[in-house]
Amino acid sequence: MNFSLASSSSDILCPCAQSFQHKNEKSIVSKSFIRVGGLDKQDCFRISNRDAKRVAAYRPLLHENVQEDYGGQKQEVDEALKFKFVRTLLIDNYDSYTYNIYQELCVINGVPPVVMQNNEYTWEHILYTLYEERAFDNIIISPGPGSPTCPEDIGVCLRVLLECKDIPILGVCLGHQALGYVHGAQIIHAPEPVHGRLSEIEHTGHHLFQDIPSGRNSGFKVVRYHSLVIDANSLPDEIVPIAWSYPGETLPFHDYHKANGLNEAFGGQADQNHSKYSEETKSSKVIMAIMHSKMPHYGVQFHPESVATCHGRTIFENFKNITMDYWLSSSRIHERKVHNNARMQVPFSSRPFSELPKTKLLSNGYHVNLLSMSRPAMLTCKTIDSRFLKLKWKKFDCLAGQVGGAKNIFCELYGNQKADNTFWLDSSSVEQKRARFSFMGGKGGPLWKQVTFRLSSQSDTVVKAGGYLSIEDAQGSVKIAYLKDGFLDFMNKELRSLRYEEKDYEGLPFDFCGGYVGFIGYDLKVECGMSFNRHKSSAPDACFFFADNLVVIDHRYDDVYVLSILDDHHLEKTAISFESSTPWLDATEQKLLHLKSSATNNVKERKPRSAVFAQHEAGFHADKSRDQYMEDVKKCLKFIKDGESYELCLTTQIRKRIEDIDKLGLYLELREKNPAPYAAWLNFSQENLCICCSSPERFLRLDRTGILEAKPIKGTIARGSTLEEDEQLKSQLQHSEKDQAENLMIVDLLRNDLGRICEHGSVHVPRLMEVESYATVHTMVSTIRGQKCSHLSPVDCFKAAFPGGSMTGAPKLRSVELLDSLESCSRGVYSGCIGFFSYNQTFDMNIVIRTVVLHENEASIGAGGAIVALSKPEDEYEEMVLKTRAPVRSVMEYQSKTHLNN
Repeated sequence: MNFSLASSSSDILCPCAQSFQHKNEKSIVSKSFIRVGGLDKQDCFRISNRDAKRVAAYRPLLHENVQEDYGGQKQEVDEALKFKFVRTLLIDNYDSYTYNIYQELCVINGVPPVVMQNNEYTWEHILYTLYEERAFDNIIISPGPGSPTCPEDIGVCLRVLLECKDIPILGVCLGHQALGYVHGAQIIHAPEPVHGRLSEIEHTGHHLFQDIPSGRNSGFKVVRYHSLVIDANSLPDEIVPIAWSYPGETLPFHDYHKANGLNEAFGGQADQNHSKYSEETKSSKVIMAIMHSKMPHYGVQFHPESVATCHGRTIFENFKNITMDYWLSSSRIHERKVHNNARMQVPFSSRPFSELPKTKLLSNGYHVNLLSMSRPAMLTCKTIDSRFLKLKWKKFDCLAGQVGGAKNIFCELYGNQKADNTFWLDSSSVEQKRARFSFMGGKGGPLWKQVTFRLSSQSDTVVKAGGYLSIEDAQGSVKIAYLKDGFLDFMNKELRSLRYEEKDYEGLPFDFCGGYVGFIGYDLKVECGMSFNRHKSSAPDACFFFADNLVVIDHRYDDVYVLSILDDHHLEKTAISFESSTPWLDATEQKLLHLKSSATNNVKERKPRSAVFAQHEAGFHADKSRDQYMEDVKKCLKFIKDGESYELCLTTQIRKRIEDIDKLGLYLELREKNPAPYAAWLNFSQENLCICCSSPERFLRLDRTGILEAKPIKGTIARGSTLEEDEQLKSQLQHSEKDQAENLMIVDLLRNDLGRICEHGSVHVPRLMEVESYATVHTMVSTIRGQKCSHLSPVDCFKAAFPGGSMTGAPKLRSVELLDSLESCSRGVYSGCIGFFSYNQTFDMNIVIRTVVLHENEASIGAGGAIVALSKPEDEYEEMVLKTRAPVRSVMEYQSKTHLNN
């Protein structure tokens, strides 16, 4: 087919233009074979996506009825065995929920779907796979940001809907809107954006909703993520609405959660009284589902894959049954290429896409280099020089309390000489079993080294993940190298080069047994599928110590462990057995046993001060004024209203010049004022960089059993001044529809991120929207877990989820691009991660929030909040200020005390 582009900028073309053809104009499919939707390769037409009437010009080109009798009888029962697996092509519109659908289909279909981004392959490739290979039984079009009227947002989906008339298709949210739009319906703003909010649904009892109740108080409540909808008054005759929501009615999650027990009580019976609706009824409600009257095409406006949608899996199961019934009623079932191996791990349909050449079709910056976001990275068989590590450790029962706790241990072992080149992953808040272990260490062992990485440049048009790596070893020798493939590729190779024996650490109750400990800055998002960095950080983009000696405190049992590792090279060099070569272990044991808390309390205990200071009183200056920040919030709300994002985590930073401050003293002040389960101290002396972190949020953890865990925080409110007020504020947060929407959207995003790297059906949410209380705030926290795919490395898992969704918003790719355009500087260390990559292939990383970054005699504190449709600019500004309060107060009170002591 030959297609021409419209010349007018107002004519936004359907993605069936020349850009979707293979670079080689010769089709990979023979003319005699391809005949789809009544069009052969000689047909020529053009279309404007802004003009519904012109879109309707497609309809005469389609077969009148795809459910026609093909002259064949219904297949024998044994033909149904060919449907042991249903093979789905899942078209991803660069959304952050696509892999939630993927995970559902893995369980329902029996084989994983093949995920294809909407501009990843040429139209000829798609046709070849669908019609010559007959590799798929149905198609699902994912949600996504933007509008189906914009070719860059919808990609090839409109063409699929128009021309794949004889393949069952289900569109979700954006895919649903595309189905209506491509046949002539108009897309309009919803009465109000309802991202992350729940609605009750009534439906006609169509097969898509079989065994699902209908109507108010039925227990059928769904999560909606949209601000655009199909205009009910513009529906063409062939598009039939089959479900609606009640106008102006949304529900907070916890009301839904209480009613969740009603779901089974209805016995899964649809309310048949809703089978007919008047024109007045249809026009007053928001359409939640549609079907094509002649094609096996369906759409749902809501998100069946959301963790809070009731009966979501049933909808996908019903679509599978619709697919099976459709093909079993067709005489063409014998043409399906069926793979009947029940043990296969990948769908048969993956072969055509993996073997066919592909053309990346790029139209703007955010589409660049995103293939890594659609499929997990696979470990290669490339040979890497390996090192064999040996671990030796000692345990001291109930010692921590006897020597004054973690603070005294750190100050005694590492507090001298300004605690240069030291780290402390500090579980300073262990209430409610939030955290259990603290890890600390410093320079000294023969394997110690520091690796520092800086991105070489930033660009708003081209991805540039390369940069310069500096490595300083234990003897002070420094080497610098340019890493074309970036820091995370380097870290992946380093971890893969380490060999060890599991028996060395079998008796240890924690995962970090030595390895890399440090931080990864926010700007390394360009190594994780993001398009570019508009701003460049003055601090390093990543900095790690390789810790070969460390001290671990088990806060649950008050035990202390000391660990030391050496590699085969150093053992051969010293010609001494590792069992007899433990000078550091011996020396550290002596220091611990003789430690007296009264003699080693380097910083005297301080009582909390009741005074509250404003930022300017401490000399902090904000990068953006109150008015500027509120204006940015309004811009975010406009993006959300227009469907460009569901949630945007807007941030800014405040700064203050600091000269000759006792950095460790400042950190001890911060941990006293704002203890946190994922607090951290990192002091990279050569970089003049010190990080004092009191984060309450875990980004991602991988333990030695292969379980991945994320604990995003969304929803924050200040503590009350009295017990009664405190409980009222806690309850206010727990039942806030806005905060629940914030949290739910990020939970679904993290489920998606883990869904890309976890075993099928293993991603789950053991805790959803629980309120945790800290020294200065209440926060709403959720927990997501899944079983890691065995072939993926720790760094593969990290890359799949970084940057943390709680610091970006959803969908992640589009949201990051929008935030880069609004924020005035690099986030740097803030919004990145602090933690470890252990040599035994585990890791644990926090989210860098509530943190003072000291670099080049400047203290900076980042803060922000999630902007959703229910946000108010004034409230968002106040929440941002609230999040700076603990670190700001720590800085100014410590400076005040230092001044008084002098």
